[in-house]
Amino acid sequence: MKPMLPTLISEPPENGIWMYEIKYDGFRAILELDETNIYLWSRNELDLLPQFPELKEFLLRNIEKIKRYLPIVLDGELVVLENPNKANFGQLQIRGRMRSNEKIREKAKKRPCRYLVFDLLKMQGRDMKNQPYVERKKELESFFKEISFPLYPTNEKEDLLQYVPFENSAELIIKKVHTFNSEGIVAKLKKSKWEIGKRTNNWVKIKNWKKVSCFITGYDPKNGYYHIGVFEGKEIVNLGLFLFSISPEQKQALNQIIKDNAYENVNGLLKIHPSICIDVHYLEWYEEQLREPHFHRFRFDLAPEDCTYEQFRLDKLDIPKEVEITHPDKPIWKNEISKLDFIEYIRIMSSYILPFLQNRSLTVIRYPHGTFEEPFYQKNCPDYAPAFIETYREDNIDYIVCNNLETLMWLANQLAIEFHIPFHHNKTRYVSEIVFDLDPPSRNEFHLAVHASLMMKEVFDHLNLISYIKTSGNKGLQIYIPLPEDTYTWEETRFFTEFIAEFLITKEPQLFTIERLKKNRKNRLYIDFVQHAEGKTIIAPYSMRGNKDALVATPLFWEEITDKLHPEQFTMKTVLKRMNVLGCPFSSFFSAKAIQPFGPVLQFLKSNK
Repeated sequence: MKPMLPTLISEPPENGIWMYEIKYDGFRAILELDETNIYLWSRNELDLLPQFPELKEFLLRNIEKIKRYLPIVLDGELVVLENPNKANFGQLQIRGRMRSNEKIREKAKKRPCRYLVFDLLKMQGRDMKNQPYVERKKELESFFKEISFPLYPTNEKEDLLQYVPFENSAELIIKKVHTFNSEGIVAKLKKSKWEIGKRTNNWVKIKNWKKVSCFITGYDPKNGYYHIGVFEGKEIVNLGLFLFSISPEQKQALNQIIKDNAYENVNGLLKIHPSICIDVHYLEWYEEQLREPHFHRFRFDLAPEDCTYEQFRLDKLDIPKEVEITHPDKPIWKNEISKLDFIEYIRIMSSYILPFLQNRSLTVIRYPHGTFEEPFYQKNCPDYAPAFIETYREDNIDYIVCNNLETLMWLANQLAIEFHIPFHHNKTRYVSEIVFDLDPPSRNEFHLAVHASLMMKEVFDHLNLISYIKTSGNKGLQIYIPLPEDTYTWEETRFFTEFIAEFLITKEPQLFTIERLKKNRKNRLYIDFVQHAEGKTIIAPYSMRGNKDALVATPLFWEEITDKLHPEQFTMKTVLKRMNVLGCPFSSFFSAKAIQPFGPVLQFLKSNK
């Protein structure tokens, strides 16, 4: 059964008769499930399940939950989820091209795909296609509630079947699209029926196009493609090709100009010097090429020198309009990392950083002149901060609270390189998470932190506690135990942290210490449980550090904690690459809070004191 397809338009319709959903960049697929068979049909009517066995295994594990709704047919998108509103199409393509069953299963285990469901076509054998979309959506949501599967796309939960919610306001969903850098929006008429294999105006899609101002460098009459580029200094950076969306009249005039002014013919490719400036729309910059590029308009107001690689990099980040990025070319680290590199890192990582900053009083370390000069700590919100910056007053200090992308990018532009957060949310004195800071004497003794963390992991596993680990971004490791909100006091968590520290020291007194004075540690690992206290802070996950290597406080998978691990492996550039391929090791951190069995552990330790 071929799917119903939306028509591409430029602006979302708004008149109260539409429902709006995030458009995810994945493989459109129809899931068909009955008492004996499971199929996941692609647009070309091929079964995708052999390529994505994790979905079939998940459904079989949960077949008792679903059984009474069979036979059922669902419509949705198969994705590698990057954040709740964005999919990673590049990683999905890699999965789709795999042929080795062993590699497929290895990848499925490390980063399983999700099937995001937005429509219900059949339930208990009852055909739903002729019902209005709004009614199908209601029944679909009820189905997900009844079987306790996620009501929104998420990496936090292991359930691979997830519901795609909708908004009644285009404005609300557009905000999400820009914040999370989503692929776009799908608007659906509330009364629309599901029509097999038809491209329809009852469903429309609006893509989140990026724009690049560039110049034409050549034209190939054999295939009709135009070559485009921008300047980086005096060199031309090739951005790729485009073909579509230029009118026949524009194309005819442009081709004539190129033929008249070409300085070289290379196997039919007519090359011209930079002179014709245009705007090109594209979906994303992927593998050094523009994805889905198409002509937007001529830019007679621009000179070729205005079309720069720096401006292209800035524009593709979709920085909130409230924030102006100043001096992007300023060097920040000695290893040729510029302010723009830092801004790019923060923007790309924003959906991973922001959840850990939510509703917490923020202390930042700013490097206004780069890491070459002295930084300073900033707790108080400065007088010149824009109106959108939220604050929280505590102990006569107006702390910045970074609850949105605008605030994060404003701080990044202020060269707030390090983000330090307390262990609790504002307006509560209960502890949100326990963190152990494992601090070796230097990076040369990093193996001590590895050894201690593996010992602690063994203890936590024995106690059935869910734990996470990250580098400090300097020379140590930090272990997290998420806690249920508004439940445990500082006294209760101190009892636990002190117990663990004493346990390690008893086991390996020659390797570990809780001695505060460095001169008395004798080259041992310092287990800093005292730092986990009210009024203290810890470096936030994915925050950069102001050290010379531009290291990142990087969440890790526990299986990465081996003798081969070293903190210098986790720079700004390597973290961006690993996130794209591996995803976030802390993806289940917040959902783990509700199921963390800390209470029984605490009770057990107290009773055996």
